[in-house]
Amino acid sequence: MVSPDILALDFDGVVCDGLREYFQTAWRAYSEVFEPGAGAPPEGLAERFYPLRPVVETGWEMPLVLYGLMSGVSEGDILDRWPELVPQMLAQAGVEPATIGKAVDGVRDRWIQADVDDWLSYQRFYPGVIDRLQQAMGNGVELVIISTKEGRFIQQLLAKSGVVLPGNGPLGPEPIDRILGKEVKRPKYETLRQIKAVQPEATLWFVEDRVKALQSVQAQPDLGGVELFLADWGYNTGGDRAIAAPQSGIHLISLAQFCAPFEQWVAIDPSNVA
Repeated sequence: MVSPDILALDFDGVVCDGLREYFQTAWRAYSEVFEPGAGAPPEGLAERFYPLRPVVETGWEMPLVLYGLMSGVSEGDILDRWPELVPQMLAQAGVEPATIGKAVDGVRDRWIQADVDDWLSYQRFYPGVIDRLQQAMGNGVELVIISTKEGRFIQQLLAKSGVVLPGNGPLGPEPIDRILGKEVKRPKYETLRQIKAVQPEATLWFVEDRVKALQSVQAQPDLGGVELFLADWGYNTGGDRAIAAPQSGIHLISLAQFCAPFEQWVAIDPSNVA
């Protein structure tokens, strides 16, 4: 296996580091939903928030993380007990996920409309990733972005970087079909299944920074041929990375490996993955 025919990538935590934007958006949404008129965030709150990003599966949870911190929940409890804490905190605050999600999207929409360059400035692409994507496309690899971030935001960020995904790919003739965000409303494994249905003979690799998402793909018997990679530079913990052991079927990959030729991803022999 030298290279994939199709390279599917998660966006946040694989292609783009959005931690600064996440915090700003989360705080503004928190101020709308949980504490109107809260003003500027307390000093040091951002630094407490950043290491907790791995617990967030969808964007509406970000302000809830801040609600937990502001309510006295410890960082350790959030990391260790997040699924248990979510319904408790929602009940305590008397809010619904849809309400928080609407606030998050509204904050981003208003920010983008008011000053898109400022919004973009709070996000960065991981070093070398954009060059790697362009190189892959130049070598004939088809790229697909599969993300829980809204596709329109991904489009704007990629366009700003000069990356335009070509049409006539596995999902349709339009470039937007290469970007499948939150709006598609289906699990990532289902999107991978649809890609395989259209190009059943294609070699498909999927890079993701959330080990649970990769395990969900593994649980689908018909997706056994998809090579799975956990991005160790993304929003995951040491415990997550430990799961990606050689016998797990999930290949742990570093940013340096990702930016190197596909031959160096060592997908054939996962025991060589550092």
